[in-house]
Amino acid sequence: MPLNAKALGAALHEDLTLHSTLCRREAGAFQKAIQSGDDVVVACTQEQRLFGDLGQQTEGAVSPIRFVNIRETGGWSRDAAKASPKIAALLAAARLPDPPPVPTVTYKSTGRLLIIGPLDQAEQVAALVSDVLDVTLFTQGPGNAGGAQARRFPVLGGRITGLTGWLGAFELQWAADNPIDLDLCTRCNACVAACPENAIGLDYQIDLAACQSHRACVKVCQVAGAIDFTREATAQTERFDLVLDLRSPTATPTFLQHALPQGYLRWDGHRGGDMATLLQLRELVGEFEKPKFFVYKQKLCAHSRNATVGCNACVDICSAEAIASDKSRQQIKVNPNLCVGCGACTTVCPTGALTYAYPSATEQGTKLKTLLSTYTAAGGKDAVLLLHSQERGQALVEELGRAAQLKLAQGVPANVIPVALWHTASTGVDLWLSAIAYGASQVVVLATQEEAPQYLDGLQAQMDVAQAILRGLGYTGTHVQLLRAAHPTELDASLQALGQTRQKTPAVAARFAVAQEKRSTLEMALDHLIEQAPTPVAERSEAIVLPAVGSPLGTIEVNKDRCTLCLSCVSACPASALQDNPQLPQLRFIEKNCVQCGLCATTCPEDAITLQPRLLLTPERAQLRVLNEAKPWACVRCSKPFGTVKAIEAMLGKLSGHPMFQGEALERLKMCSDCRVIDLYSSQSETKVTDL
Repeated sequence: MPLNAKALGAALHEDLTLHSTLCRREAGAFQKAIQSGDDVVVACTQEQRLFGDLGQQTEGAVSPIRFVNIRETGGWSRDAAKASPKIAALLAAARLPDPPPVPTVTYKSTGRLLIIGPLDQAEQVAALVSDVLDVTLFTQGPGNAGGAQARRFPVLGGRITGLTGWLGAFELQWAADNPIDLDLCTRCNACVAACPENAIGLDYQIDLAACQSHRACVKVCQVAGAIDFTREATAQTERFDLVLDLRSPTATPTFLQHALPQGYLRWDGHRGGDMATLLQLRELVGEFEKPKFFVYKQKLCAHSRNATVGCNACVDICSAEAIASDKSRQQIKVNPNLCVGCGACTTVCPTGALTYAYPSATEQGTKLKTLLSTYTAAGGKDAVLLLHSQERGQALVEELGRAAQLKLAQGVPANVIPVALWHTASTGVDLWLSAIAYGASQVVVLATQEEAPQYLDGLQAQMDVAQAILRGLGYTGTHVQLLRAAHPTELDASLQALGQTRQKTPAVAARFAVAQEKRSTLEMALDHLIEQAPTPVAERSEAIVLPAVGSPLGTIEVNKDRCTLCLSCVSACPASALQDNPQLPQLRFIEKNCVQCGLCATTCPEDAITLQPRLLLTPERAQLRVLNEAKPWACVRCSKPFGTVKAIEAMLGKLSGHPMFQGEALERLKMCSDCRVIDLYSSQSETKVTDL
């Protein structure tokens, strides 16, 4: 790699010495560094294991060690000679502290494994793991003679009615509708030979559709008594820690979600298949922890109010089916055991009720800010952030780097900074716009066919919103986009194409720090982008129209002819965007607070409210404004205002023909609540006196 120690040192404000064989002949320099107590960054991930082992063997080693890849990401590229700013940025970001600990989710597995599939295949697979796992088989489909005669494992049979749960807590539900009791069956095969319709396979399940009720099988099984066609199909349940499904996922799907529960694995059952699945199963015994990836703040949630559903974005996008609606409690509920940490729910949440916890938005923002500020300080221009997953996305970037070293590809361009994420769906419009405010010319999210389809739809909707805002402010070009690639050649071509157009960016980079609250970060990014907008204030439109799908910003329109100022929308609004006026019958609104959840529109009994996604660019966006008001109705008894003329007149018109509201009863509807009670008791007293 053509590394420039002087340039890198200047960017990092340190004196640097290059080591070309640090993992071999110069290992002493590494040992000396980790004995210093200072943080140590090793710019080599290939020999991460070697450095880790060496650190454990070094006496007095106290320094925390972090690793960063600068080779495939920049050093191995046809632009390598110009990659010093990017390499400096990667080194600077690697020096940031690790995220603080977060609450964890614990799984406990004793190794009780359920294998579902054809009996012969299930027994063959069970033999490969039974030395460490307690295996039970559930026979499905026709069996073959090979390997199914010796009963080595417990066998269940029947019709599966349900399978739910996760690692350490799976529950199987089935109907034992097979006339053959597999516990009593001796596998003598007499029934198989006796059946004239060949309705019995070597999995010892009877195909009732093919059976013609000759009952020859019952006669030959009299000694064992394993076959009984009169036995009722009883419902049964049993718990397992792990599930291996040998059935075709398209033919008999058990879990329909894209992200399968942890502890549930699929395999084709053949020895030539993916043996890594069996190796993974063997390791899933014991106690395991994972971060609790999300934080939920119910008070901010726009999902439900008064048993009415507004925003359903997180429920719709979750590929693990970990999020469900709980209308009775006016909220959503998230199952942390099913959550896979993709963060898509936090990306589409308009209010920030769901936030990503590991790493947090603040830590992500600090990383992006460090990357971009170091890159710029080192002389870099037109920075492109390439956000990719730490699994397939990381592997694809590394494959591209190796291809470039072999002169088979261009490699990662000098201005493209790869950033690994736990999942590509974990960042959204708040962080993307912050990155543009910090000086990035583009934010590109790499999709590698491992993402759920709804993730890509959700990301694209958020990108459309971000791009509409930037273009409306005069930032020409494409600043936020989704890049799809499954092969290094595709990735190479797409990355080279990024440099063919230039994007307008803020003249001055932002200095704000990303907040944990999504709306706060979004507002700070918008304020900076508006302040630095290329289009002069006099030439801008008053508001930028945003896409109808996915916009967390906007206003509402109220049909004044329909609105009765009942103010049910005010109580439904989770963001305090809609407010009443205690002094006057008014419906007031702060557009800056509106999250476009739609609860006001679905709650309104008169269908008087419609949403209008937009970004208002005038100061009125942060100010209270009156959407509707009416002349107050004064009580006919005490003259105190208690409603609106329109609402009271509408009520009088609807109830005037009702037999319960005639004469004095109708007149009381014109009174305030206090006077209504007083008048009612006065009338009753007068009636009693008259009777006497």
